[in-house]
Amino acid sequence: MKKLVIMAALFAFVGAGVAIAADSYTYENSKGNITFDHKAHQERVAGDCAKCHEGTPAKIAVNKEFGHTTCKNCHKEMNGPTKCNDCHKK
Repeated sequence: MKKLVIMAALFAFVGAGVAIAADSYTYENSKGNITFDHKAHQERVAGDCAKCHEGTPAKIAVNKEFGHTTCKNCHKEMNGPTKCNDCHKK
């Protein structure tokens, strides 16, 4: 019985770690890596997933075009950072 309780606690702890890790993504870029805090962005747009996601929310394939149109335009609209080094960190 003790082993079962320990295993359940371990799975719960590991699962929580995975959920926490998924709140932040780092995209490698030659101009400097971009770290995207998903949870902070969700809170900023009040859970309106359509601000970034088309259709059903899924992981976005981030590239220069997406970042410089969708992200940067939203940052301008929402008074977020817009200078290169605000997002690209070396």
